[in-house]
Amino acid sequence: VQLQASGGGLVQAGESLRLSCAASGRLFGNYDMGWLRQAPGKEREVVAAINWSGSRTYYVDSVKGRFTISRVRSSLSLQMNILKPEDTAVYYCAARPRRIASAYDPTSHEYDYWGQGTQVTVSS
Repeated sequence: VQLQASGGGLVQAGESLRLSCAASGRLFGNYDMGWLRQAPGKEREVVAAINWSGSRTYYVDSVKGRFTISRVRSSLSLQMNILKPEDTAVYYCAARPRRIASAYDPTSHEYDYWGQGTQVTVSS
C-alpha cells in the first residue's frame, strides 16, 4: 500500500481543513486506517481511526465533535472543523491489514504503511 496525504495548510482558529489520503497498490478495502499527528516536542497520537469496513470509528477526546474521519473506495479523509492552535501538528495517514473485530484496537500506533505527512498550522 502506498499512501499520499494532502490538504494541510495554515488557517486561523475556528476555520476548517479537509485532509485527504489516497491509497494505492493493494485492496484498500482490506485495511484498517487512521490519522495520527505529532506536534513539536510532543508524542505522536492517534487522532482518528476507522476500521476496514467503516463500521467503527474512533476519535481522541480533544477532537470529538470537531473532526470526522471517513473512507470511500481508495480515499481516506479527515474533516477538521473549529480548528484550534493546539491542533497544529504534522498529520499522517496510516494503514494496516484488517483485524478481526475482537482484535481491533483503534488507539494502537502499530501501522504497517504511512503517508508522508502534511503540516497543519492553526494560528490564534
